Amino acid sequence: MPLKVLAVDDSKTIRMIVKKAFKSYDCELFEGENGVEGLAIAVRENPDLIILDITMPVMSGIEMLEKLKNEPKLKDIPVIMLTAESGKENVMQIVKMGVKDYIVKPFKGEQLIERTQNVIKLKPKKTKKISDDTLNKYFSADGDIQYLALPENVPVAVIAAIEGHLGPKIKEMSGSGKNKLILDLGKIAKTNMPLIKLIILIIENCQQSGVQLQVVGSSSISNELKEFQETSEIPVFQTTEEAKAAF
Repeated sequence: MPLKVLAVDDSKTIRMIVKKAFKSYDCELFEGENGVEGLAIAVRENPDLIILDITMPVMSGIEMLEKLKNEPKLKDIPVIMLTAESGKENVMQIVKMGVKDYIVKPFKGEQLIERTQNVIKLKPKKTKKISDDTLNKYFSADGDIQYLALPENVPVAVIAAIEGHLGPKIKEMSGSGKNKLILDLGKIAKTNMPLIKLIILIIENCQQSGVQLQVVGSSSISNELKEFQETSEIPVFQTTEEAKAAF
C-alpha cells in the first residue's frame, strides 16, 4: 500500500512543491490549508507522515501539533515542520514538542525528500518496463561516434531504463571500437536530481570502459552541471559539431 503523506500549509505554492517532491514515490498525498483541515484529515486518514507549516490562519501548526500529541491514535505520527524562521527559540519550541525534523522556507523538493528519508522509508513508484524500441530512439550512431540525445522532458521511467541499458551499451561500444559518445542535452531546459545521477553514471561508465565522452548543452545546463562536484569539470559544447571536433 502507498504511504499516506499529509501536507498542511496555507500556501498553495508550498503544497505544490511538496506534491511534486513526492510525485516519483509510492505515496498518496493529502492537503490541508490550515490546522483545522489538517487535523480532520489526520483523524480520517491516519497518515504515515505530516508536513506541517507553523504559521497558518484559523489554526496554526503549533496548535495542530499540540492536538495531535494529545490524541492517542495520532501522537506517534512523525511530523516535519515548515518554518519561515530559523531562530534558536523558534526551533527549540518545535523540537521540544516532538517533531522529527524541520525545514526553513524557502526549500527545494530534494531537501524535503532527503529529510523525509531520515524519518520514513520511501519507495519509488513502480514503472512500466521501457521497450528496447523506445530506448533505441535515444541512441544513434555516426561512424565511430555514438549519440545519446535526450528529449526536453525525460520521464523517470526512461531515465531508469537508460541506466539499466547503459552498462551493456558502453561495453558493446568499447568492444566494437566505437569508443566515442556524445551526450546531447541540447533540448533539456533544466536538470533535476534523477538526470544529474544519470549524467554521473554515464561519466563513470565511460571512464571505466575507456570511452571518450563529450557533452552538448546550453549555457544554463553548463552552469547547473558546474554546481556538482562530479560534473563540474565536464566541458559542455554548444553544438554537436563542436563536440565531434573535440575528440
